Amino acid sequence: MSKQLMETAKKLCDTIMEDFVDILSAKWQYDAGLCLKGFEAVYKECGDKKYYDYIKKSMDYFVTGDGTIKTYNPEVRNIDHINNGKNLFYLYHKTGEEKYKKAIELLASQFEIQPRTKSGTFWHKQIYPNQVWLDGLFMGEPFAAQYAKEFNHPEKIDDVVNQFANAARLTYEPRCGLYAHACDESKEAFWADKSTGRSLNVWGRSVGWFCMALVDALDFMPSQHNGYKILTELFNKAISNVVKYQDNDGVWYQVMDNRRSDNYQESTCTCMFAYALEKGIRKGYIDNETYKPYLDKAVQGILNVFIREIDGKTYIAQGCAVAGLGPEDNSRRNGTLDYYFSEPVRNNDFKGVGPFLMLSAYYE
Repeated sequence: MSKQLMETAKKLCDTIMEDFVDILSAKWQYDAGLCLKGFEAVYKECGDKKYYDYIKKSMDYFVTGDGTIKTYNPEVRNIDHINNGKNLFYLYHKTGEEKYKKAIELLASQFEIQPRTKSGTFWHKQIYPNQVWLDGLFMGEPFAAQYAKEFNHPEKIDDVVNQFANAARLTYEPRCGLYAHACDESKEAFWADKSTGRSLNVWGRSVGWFCMALVDALDFMPSQHNGYKILTELFNKAISNVVKYQDNDGVWYQVMDNRRSDNYQESTCTCMFAYALEKGIRKGYIDNETYKPYLDKAVQGILNVFIREIDGKTYIAQGCAVAGLGPEDNSRRNGTLDYYFSEPVRNNDFKGVGPFLMLSAYYE
């Protein structure tokens, strides 16, 4: 099955390169960066240089000779914009070009001005005051942990750990052992529960972001640091509840703990959970014997339920295009079931493609 996965991954890369001929995105957007991390994994596994060239060309569209990044402004204070920095570490290590290092430093400088809640947790964006979203952990914290380790800032590791611990505490949903999409620490947002501040539902992709953020940040967490134990325990707690909601086909739903008739099997969260399971097992963060059956079932489920061949191209179907909460002038995004089931669904959403490509490169 691993051979079939890798063949599918290469065909998926070829489809993306055909559909986005020169570069993946003309905007500095996090999901393009995630997709390119998938290209990196496939390139490392199969050695086909066209995949590396595509990564470099896509990033070089933004990163100028002096290390500034086109269309990026730290003053916007949007934590999503940090995510593409993960690709810059890779290019810096591979090429040694100083422009990538300067761009990494520029992104890291945003943490110094990113607003924080009373508990010290980053606001997701300037336009979302006092709001902690699980998405933001993935966007910011693996980058922050890598920056701390590789650019010699060990003092920054404690903050990475606190971001995870606070977000987990604020979003934990006792009814199912999973995590709400977000929490408004001030409890003032129109979508927030007035007593807990949490959003109403457990959106699959937000829990996927959380699980991926944990296994990716652990790559750079010193094993002797107390944070290593904290993050490993958080991951074990999360994944032990995630697998309870895997369906008979091996996949997960748009809203995880609900089976209303208009809920649906959703590919981006499924690929994220499969990626996190594979990496968690491979790195020894979770028990192989316990979790390998869930991983194998998820891989089979992705191939059976989501992979489509259309006119010689390869697609991952049934990906939720977008879901969020607010801001105040967008009352449709209210975190209800009606809202989550109303957002458009599409093929080859990068937020599913990236994790699938990384899963395929490592799955044995």
